[in-house]
Amino acid sequence: MKVRGGIAGYFRYASEILALSRMIKSQDIHTEKRTTTEGFLRGDVFFKDDSRLHFRELVTTDPSVQLMSYTYNYMSADGTLIFRYDDSDHYLHLSTAPHHKHIGEDNVIAASAPNLESVLKEIEGLIRA
Repeated sequence: MKVRGGIAGYFRYASEILALSRMIKSQDIHTEKRTTTEGFLRGDVFFKDDSRLHFRELVTTDPSVQLMSYTYNYMSADGTLIFRYDDSDHYLHLSTAPHHKHIGEDNVIAASAPNLESVLKEIEGLIRA
């Protein structure tokens, strides 16, 4: 994916994605511009059913948007883990290593690197279900 305006453009894109969701009740988002093309985005997104997404992305936009590191941690209202995507290198036997997905506390599966938009769509599907 390409965005205009380097990392500032990516931060605007992420803000727009969050603003489009009708399932979000509130959000607390922080950005840190490291260079014109690299930055850190982190936040907590609270949904209408009181579930929560905590996420962190280290992003470069040169030559296109690439996640250098990430975690998307989605929890129920009581704090129980529903799923988490991350790229920690502790499941190297998986075909998508280091990328993987935790489903609940005990199940880890191979998964390609997601992005904020795809994670929000997955959550919205779970909330509607």
